[in-house]
Amino acid sequence: MSASENPVSEVVWSPDARTVESARLTAFMRTVGIEEQGAAGYERLLRFAADEPERFWDAVIRFSDIRFFQAYSRVLDTSDGIEWAHWCVGGTTNVVLNCLDRHLGTPREAQAALVWEGEDGTRRSLDYRELSAEVCRAAAGLAALGVGVGDVVGLYLPMIPEAAVALLAVAKIGAIVLPLFSGFGPPAIATRLNDGGAVAVITADATWRRGRPGELKTVLDEAVKSVPSLRNVIVVRHAGTPIDWQQGRDVAWTDMLAMGTPDFPTTVMPADAPMMLVHTSGTTGKPKGTVHTHCGFMTKMALDLGICMDYRAGDRLMWMSDMGWLVGPVLVIASTLVGGTMVLAEGAPDYPDESRYWRLVRDHEVTLLGIAPTIVRSLMQAGGAGIERFTFPSLRLVLSTGEAWTPDAWHWLFEHVCRRRLPILNYSGGTEVGGGILTGTPLHPLKPCAFAGPIPGCGADLVDDSGRSVTGAGVGELVMRQPSIGMTRGLWRDAERYLDTYWRQVPGLWWHGDRAARDADGFWYIHGRSDDTLKIAGKRTGPSEIEGLVMATGRFAEVAAIGVPDAIKGEVAVIVGVPLPGVPADATLVAEVGTTIVRDLGPPFRPAAVLFVSDLPKTRNMKIMRRVVKAVYLAQDPGDLSSLVNPGCLETLAAARNAAATKEVPA
Repeated sequence: MSASENPVSEVVWSPDARTVESARLTAFMRTVGIEEQGAAGYERLLRFAADEPERFWDAVIRFSDIRFFQAYSRVLDTSDGIEWAHWCVGGTTNVVLNCLDRHLGTPREAQAALVWEGEDGTRRSLDYRELSAEVCRAAAGLAALGVGVGDVVGLYLPMIPEAAVALLAVAKIGAIVLPLFSGFGPPAIATRLNDGGAVAVITADATWRRGRPGELKTVLDEAVKSVPSLRNVIVVRHAGTPIDWQQGRDVAWTDMLAMGTPDFPTTVMPADAPMMLVHTSGTTGKPKGTVHTHCGFMTKMALDLGICMDYRAGDRLMWMSDMGWLVGPVLVIASTLVGGTMVLAEGAPDYPDESRYWRLVRDHEVTLLGIAPTIVRSLMQAGGAGIERFTFPSLRLVLSTGEAWTPDAWHWLFEHVCRRRLPILNYSGGTEVGGGILTGTPLHPLKPCAFAGPIPGCGADLVDDSGRSVTGAGVGELVMRQPSIGMTRGLWRDAERYLDTYWRQVPGLWWHGDRAARDADGFWYIHGRSDDTLKIAGKRTGPSEIEGLVMATGRFAEVAAIGVPDAIKGEVAVIVGVPLPGVPADATLVAEVGTTIVRDLGPPFRPAAVLFVSDLPKTRNMKIMRRVVKAVYLAQDPGDLSSLVNPGCLETLAAARNAAATKEVPA
């Protein structure tokens, strides 16, 4: 959706006085002397964070009761340049001090920290005391195996309780977590483990998906043949599938826990020491190793989720994802930091029955639901997956991230899940910034598909190609004018790539790579990755604008719009779509797509081709890989495919391209 060219979008929800007064964001603003409430107060907060970043971040830390073994002498030091900002200088801490240790001996320790449900309905739960004890045993076991401060440990696990335990245990001993997507094949695993120089990997025998075990240990065995730094593979016996065993290298998870004690001490770490190495999803090319620190990641989570998005102690957050993408660690760290409950679910959202997703939300009394637009579209494609049979009395906020929204999917979620009484808080940023740049809040009115605005403390701005600010309503590049505490500390062992990717487009600006817009009322929108932007007859357009028009026909489950070279226009649009069940993929539908786009955007945007496929290439965190769609269409090398969850779709896409090669879109 374009803010600049579709200004008729109207406010569909506004917070009442009680919502504003009770919000944690309101309480935080008062601690920094802002008495104005709602959006007006938030604008003052943005200015305060931009003008006095040290005071702002110090206030976030104190409001969130983030603890240190030794207090920092200074919050922010940019003497080496904003590209290499140092945070919480002189302080020592550990995420586990804040996520677990602080809750012990308080009433919180008896609250569920984690609840889990498998595809077969099996459930497990750990309260804070039990989770802490498991983390201590795992940490002590890792230490007994010789894993220490600064060592990199891979996590190749499904979303089971041991994934949360392992992440926290690695951090507790001062080692560095390297999350790996549970769907990766051997080459992708080996590349990342070698990049990190990993000394150990924690995995499971297999994971259940759609009633079948997906091998993990067997895949990992093949990968680690080419990882010379690796010493140990720790194995959780989860699915009960047969596996090979290498004596001296492989260690059973239960045996490792038996080496430990439930009171193993948390390692004192420099506040800005690396805690986690997360590789980007690969939507725009070769994955990059982003580096997140103890003070940085948890403080960013405290601001984004604990303050802006109102995640409170006692809340229950469900966000179906994978530990290999940022959402997995976000779920674990943010939940335990604020004293909430993480709801984990292994397997598919629509198995063993189509309504599993809705049942999980209801049965586990989820209060905050994180969801991706692509998940919504897939549930819509299933006719709502039985949504009409469910109510969600516990739910109070819906969070969304991932792909840009199309209006039909946004309205469907707002009508059928939120029932027009709950807001959808859009959240967008990325692995590289350890969280978000734009967000929604409970203080702001809500427009479909929109963000309330920037998250304080990052200096978000909208600029033209030369870095000049776009004032008022307009479209441009999303940048940050100041460092954020959650920002990656360079790229792992690749300082030059870090500078080239983010800081050298316009010196002094973090160039995020997203095309964004702001409307006349101050609402923000994301159009998609800049690399995906189409420039047709001299006009730049985000793919989401074209995709939204096509989706509004009500004929497609999902759509990808790409730009391909053209001798006259420079670039022309190609549409690749997944028709809804029962919709004929024929010339009539091709004509309807062309007519719809021309009616709203004009004749230059008439697509050169419309292709019909059964699936679009996606990462496991449900982002459509438009660069892969474009590469296949142009018969080019698609580059790194390690994050692709559905490689079988590439052959179908190529066949659709060949079938459409001699057809023209009717005028």
